[in-house]
Amino acid sequence: MPIHSYTGGHVSTNGYIIEHEGACIVIDAPALIHEIIEQEGLKPTHLLLTHQHFDHTEDVEALQTMGVEVLMHSPYSETLIRQKEARENWGLPVQIAPFTPDVLLDGNASYTIGGLEFKIAHIPGHSPDSVSYYFPAVGAVFAGDTLMEGSIGRTDLPGGSHEQLLEGIRTKLFTLPDITVVCSGHGSQTTIGHEKEHNPFV
Repeated sequence: MPIHSYTGGHVSTNGYIIEHEGACIVIDAPALIHEIIEQEGLKPTHLLLTHQHFDHTEDVEALQTMGVEVLMHSPYSETLIRQKEARENWGLPVQIAPFTPDVLLDGNASYTIGGLEFKIAHIPGHSPDSVSYYFPAVGAVFAGDTLMEGSIGRTDLPGGSHEQLLEGIRTKLFTLPDITVVCSGHGSQTTIGHEKEHNPFV
């Protein structure tokens, strides 16, 4: 089952694309991921957002224009997007139009798209709306900025909580099979087993 990865945007954010039968699922929307989709001739049907921070949502509008359904945990929030902070504090030319998700997801439920099941885990800490998506048939969890190779997400942002982040990682990610591939919002892929043994922050 092909998994395409793409890194783009102002802070090198990872986006992923899963193809399965009649479905093509995009996970997170860093800037210009739609161009890769078009170049590869893919036909995306759904976008799953791990959280709303600007670097994960810059291409939402372009994907919606392509007819992609947007699924996420919480309603659109300008506070969570953080684009004003990106412009004023970091000088990044971020401009994200407000968008409305097609589906708001239960933070502890299972869903099926195109015959492909995935399980959601709501893990606040980096952002109040952060979720991970575990696809058993793929053997991968798409963790956003919750867990990364040798690191964890920042918790000094609005709505952040170091305690919630660690609890969520330990009880909802580290309970997955050790061979599960962790596809993070930044950096390289890793595995649950590797992070349980080597991640100094958890």
